[in-house]
Amino acid sequence: MNRDNQYPMKEAILFSQKIAQLSKALWKSIEKDWQQWIKPFDLNINEHHILWIAYHLKGASISEIAKFGVMHVSTAFNFSKKLEERGYLKFSKKEDDKRNTYVELTEEGEQILLQLMETYDPVKYDAYRAALPLRDLYGKFPEMVEFMCIVRNIYGDDFMQIFERSFENLNQEIMEENGRLIKKDIASAPQDADKEPVNF
Repeated sequence: MNRDNQYPMKEAILFSQKIAQLSKALWKSIEKDWQQWIKPFDLNINEHHILWIAYHLKGASISEIAKFGVMHVSTAFNFSKKLEERGYLKFSKKEDDKRNTYVELTEEGEQILLQLMETYDPVKYDAYRAALPLRDLYGKFPEMVEFMCIVRNIYGDDFMQIFERSFENLNQEIMEENGRLIKKDIASAPQDADKEPVNF
């Protein structure tokens, strides 16, 4: 028995190594698919993640970007600066908080993020395809409750609140139309009969 807890050392190492090796294998596949998805937009994973966080937080501090993007503060700042140079983010300070730097999506930043959602093609993603037999069997995708509990215990409740909020926002703000993901207010905007549908 490990003197620091009541659980057997063998059980602990078996769990730790299983989750480490499964996570590494899954991440390798997800990383490849994520990079392929955003490559046409000349973004890397950190940049896309920063845009995603800034969109759902409606403006976020660099420290929040770092925390929720699971990256070092300098990484969050440096990639945010690159996004600012491209016109996708704007930096600001708050009157009541001069110590923190905040970032907010520009209109161009929101457009690029929404264009990315529009180009999403699930059949190109190994993790999605690999989960389809479970969806066929149970009628839904795995909810990963136990995995989310582990992440919550590592990163805290506020991390998971932002995680859950981002997917609630996505569910409320985005709709599917003709097999494409589009923002609801764009989908409901009146269209002139002689004009093409509004795309991002």
